[in-house]
Amino acid sequence: MSLFTEAAGLPLPAAAARFAAFGVPVFPCVPGGKRPLTGHGFHDASTDPAQVSAWWRRWPGANIAVPTGAASGLVVVDVDVHGPVDGRASFRRARDAGLVEGWELLVRTPTGGMHAYYPATPGTAQRSWQAGRAGVDFRGDGGYIVVPPSTRPIGAATVGYRILQVVHDPGRELDAGRLRDFLDPRPPIRPRPGGRQSAGREDAERLARWLDRQDTDRNLKLFWASCRLAEGGVPFADALDAVLTAVKSDFGPREITATVRSAYRAVHPGSVRRTTTSPTQGASPVGAGWFDRRPSPGRPAVPRRGL
Repeated sequence: MSLFTEAAGLPLPAAAARFAAFGVPVFPCVPGGKRPLTGHGFHDASTDPAQVSAWWRRWPGANIAVPTGAASGLVVVDVDVHGPVDGRASFRRARDAGLVEGWELLVRTPTGGMHAYYPATPGTAQRSWQAGRAGVDFRGDGGYIVVPPSTRPIGAATVGYRILQVVHDPGRELDAGRLRDFLDPRPPIRPRPGGRQSAGREDAERLARWLDRQDTDRNLKLFWASCRLAEGGVPFADALDAVLTAVKSDFGPREITATVRSAYRAVHPGSVRRTTTSPTQGASPVGAGWFDRRPSPGRPAVPRRGL
């Protein structure tokens, strides 16, 4: 985690190069924002020094984003604070229940929320999910985060992603599924009569229209919404037919199909015929182990503190 404290004090182009040099894949987002500047978003993330240098020569003010999950070896609990939703209370409940201990880094986000970083679980797919009512998202495979020293405009001010706490003890892997079940218990599957289900199809079409309006995190949002459709008993074919209308140049049918299929498998294992291999099965995470690449034995751990 000393990599993050080091990068946080650098200009954006130098910080991006630093992450890449340590094997952490990065990609550029719009200055002051979270929207990717490259055509395929987190799929374009790279550790190639020449590519990273070229990106930040072209966009020197670009924010720095890191893909989560197997791609980087880190997963993140994203605690949101917006309107009546305050994810900090949910995080406290989860901490009291012993579900979120073991983070290695806490970062305050410009909007007042927080990112808690954990090591990814090697060889295990950890899909991203959202627990909107709890104000907590999980950023794993299929997701990404914006990291320090990136900034966002808040009102008339420019506010940075700020490191709150670094823990130099080895982090613990997070049981993301258990955390989700705690924050957003899944409703029982409702039995439905056979044949086509008009209500389910309407739900899926509403999802497609909503997804078409999204500019960021489309894959993550599609996965979350597809899980809700699967839990509600909407047939896989109906869900897929509807959301394929949201195809964009950077969000193609293949990616959409894979994401919807993954969501249905996650909710109903064995319900969708397997045609592809999990992206993490047998893979060697690019950044596996990078949490402890720069140990700082002489530096005392920052004491944990409450939110």
